[in-house]
Amino acid sequence: MHHPPYIMTEVKNAANHMSVSSILTGISIYKFMYIRDYRMKKILVAVMSLMVLFVVAGCRTDADVVSENVSKAADQFEVLRRVIFYNGITGEYMLTIEGYCSLGNYDRAGELSVTCKIGDNEYKKHFLGLSDNVTFFVEQLNSANVSADHYRVIFKPTVILPDIDIE
Repeated sequence: MHHPPYIMTEVKNAANHMSVSSILTGISIYKFMYIRDYRMKKILVAVMSLMVLFVVAGCRTDADVVSENVSKAADQFEVLRRVIFYNGITGEYMLTIEGYCSLGNYDRAGELSVTCKIGDNEYKKHFLGLSDNVTFFVEQLNSANVSADHYRVIFKPTVILPDIDIE
């Protein structure tokens, strides 16, 4: 490719005025600035992420923490509840369940399961289909002793190993 003569003259003049050390110094400074900017960007992103995490974690109210802890206590069968299934058309109670009960956590839409502890290692599980005229409500019958300051974490290492029955 043929370049116009004035461009070639400028390139030759620039090359004559630059020594090898100034070229290497220019490249080193460029690389250093790139690394410095990249590291600064990483540090800035990490600091901003931590700030967002602390702000979001600090925005939880006491009621949010207590609500989550009461739900965990109920899932451990520590909360006495009354679950009432109600027909909105007839105004009748269809089913009332009382006891240390946990509501289903993984129920499909339109279905509710209630698991209740009735004794040591004895449980009952109830199912009810929900519709536009059948609903439910849950009443907590006793208070729950839970923290408003700390989330409750439940770790059960015994559930890691399955209980295998051989027939």
